[in-house]
Amino acid sequence: MPESQQNKFKILTLNQISPLGLARFPADQYIVGNDLPDPDVILVRSHNMLTMEIPKSVIAIGRAGAGTNNIPVPDMNNRGIPVFNTPGANANAVKELVLAGILLAARNLTPALNFVAALTGDDTALHQQAEDGKKRFSGIELPGRTLGIIGLGEIGRLVADAAIKLGMKVIGYDPNITVDSAWSLSSEIKKADGIEDLLRHSDFITVHVPLLNSTRHLINEKSIQIMQPETVLLNFSRNGVVDENAVLAGIQNNTIKYYVCDFPSQKLHQQPSVITLPHLGASTLEAEQNCAIMVADQLIDYLQNGNITNTVNFPDIVMGRESPYRVAVANANVPNILGQLSTTMANAGLNIHNMTNKSRNEMAYTLVDVDSPVPQNVFDEITAISGVLVARYLPRQTH
Repeated sequence: MPESQQNKFKILTLNQISPLGLARFPADQYIVGNDLPDPDVILVRSHNMLTMEIPKSVIAIGRAGAGTNNIPVPDMNNRGIPVFNTPGANANAVKELVLAGILLAARNLTPALNFVAALTGDDTALHQQAEDGKKRFSGIELPGRTLGIIGLGEIGRLVADAAIKLGMKVIGYDPNITVDSAWSLSSEIKKADGIEDLLRHSDFITVHVPLLNSTRHLINEKSIQIMQPETVLLNFSRNGVVDENAVLAGIQNNTIKYYVCDFPSQKLHQQPSVITLPHLGASTLEAEQNCAIMVADQLIDYLQNGNITNTVNFPDIVMGRESPYRVAVANANVPNILGQLSTTMANAGLNIHNMTNKSRNEMAYTLVDVDSPVPQNVFDEITAISGVLVARYLPRQTH
């Protein structure tokens, strides 16, 4: 490698990433490409990394999107590698697709489009057939109808606001809602007493939760039995959140009028009353740009300052730099590592200027700023502390 490139961070891209995001990486400090040996960072969208051998050189993974089911997160935990994502960056795109799904179902647009596409004859014949057949596709209007929203994160809140503007009543349910999210909710959103309350009182139901063990088949045979007749169910979160067999049974017994989702499958293929889209949730130019810019900025801050924002496996931790000498440590969340880290620095005569530490499940992360350079032997002692997974020395570059 040329001398000018030896100290640059290498960013390996596994998918097409918006050029606006890639342009955030300064060319004098970063090399970006889709065929780089020994990368420092992997930047990905939908590429399946679950069976991929991830190079030992990798210290971070960035997902230009919200979901990380295509990334082996538990393995990255064991290696002390943060997995960044971009929650909210594609929220408007998903919101607009949910609204489109609601309108498709409310006005029976999919069968109406199929009906018109099958018509034959001249203009007079087409007009007559259309007039004769249009009564079959009579729909409903949205004002006064109730939309139930399961999951009130960024997307759920945007959907709620848009539905209210369309004249709908909105009832929401989210047992894990954050304080910030709760404060940002419209006062017009009625809080459901529980998921059964929401299911029982909604004409339309849309799901916006991550796929976890606790949310797999959140919508199932039992929950569908609680719904009103001819409920419209929308799923633009993850396929596994909804039990497809239960949905098809619900369609058969007229509990579900339409199932609108973003996840094609063999079971749903060409089923009546199922509207399946080809995973279009984040497929807008704006969403792809927003995700790429957001993940690039997060990665740059991590690589250069050790700060962490929006990962699925590490705590968020940001500390302003008041000293040019910083050590970042990722470790298993076990006792006394912080004490050993402080003792090691004190024994070496290093004065700690500032320190912050946070944990998240089995992971812990510490940023330490000291007033003088950290000698290599001291850094090696820190790295050797039992439980430390990754230690990085991040002296601020001066130009």
